[in-house]
Amino acid sequence: MFGYLQIQKSELLVREYETYKAVYCGLCKQMGREYSFLSRFALSYDCTFYAMLIMSLKRSCSGFDNGRCRFNPLKKCQFAHVNDDAYSKSAALTVILAYYKLKDDISDSGFFKRIGARLLLPFFSHWRKKAAKRFAYLDEAAAQMMASQLALEGKDNPCLDETAHPTATMLAAVLRHEGEDEATRRVLSELGYQLGRWIYFMDAADDLEKDIKRGSFNPFKNLQTDDLQGYQTQLMNHSLARAYDAYNLLNITDFKGMMDNMLLYGFPARQNAVVHHTSEEESNDKSI
Repeated sequence: MFGYLQIQKSELLVREYETYKAVYCGLCKQMGREYSFLSRFALSYDCTFYAMLIMSLKRSCSGFDNGRCRFNPLKKCQFAHVNDDAYSKSAALTVILAYYKLKDDISDSGFFKRIGARLLLPFFSHWRKKAAKRFAYLDEAAAQMMASQLALEGKDNPCLDETAHPTATMLAAVLRHEGEDEATRRVLSELGYQLGRWIYFMDAADDLEKDIKRGSFNPFKNLQTDDLQGYQTQLMNHSLARAYDAYNLLNITDFKGMMDNMLLYGFPARQNAVVHHTSEEESNDKSI
């Protein structure tokens, strides 16, 4: 995805931050084990959120272990262990979305970015096929998102909600799969839809200036308003509020402090940084 589903480090307890890093590092290790060392470069905060949500719902964290960072062997790390496929699903979603992002970059980016995307595509194509064999529903959701998005971008002046629908529907389908009963699946679907909608608008706001310069599609490009930042904030706040309402209907116990932190502090801080062009230090500390 896009790296917007972050924590707000300054609002976390020290032990919560260490736990978050242990989940992040555990997912990184899993990606290297199931795909390759190179695949770890695609690891995102969004898929870490996905892993943590699954672990919270299923209460599948089985403990922590000390080890060494695979990127920096001199650095000591903690790794969170799971007794289900939370890491495997998150790793699969990471490489699948990275594959489709590379495809999009090839068709809608500058010369040098296209060259880089073409060089990486064969690796991610192989990993995506491997991931899709085990988690076909993840690949189907991502493929449908890309097809729907391309169709929308070919239309004349699609409405804002319409442009966000493919990403929102994709994440709704992904999260819905984790529900053990219909009521929980409906709540997870709503959570995924609203977060997906928010992510799409965040990415559009983040890329607006760049898309204007290169003539690429952006839903905010032709918007008629005297207060674009205010409009973007209102639009995204609506999704965050509905996502939080859905989240509160879930029975979250494990990692609750970290999940609360993301929805109440991390996501709004990242939104402020994107919409109001504040520095990362003012909005969030991205370092792990």
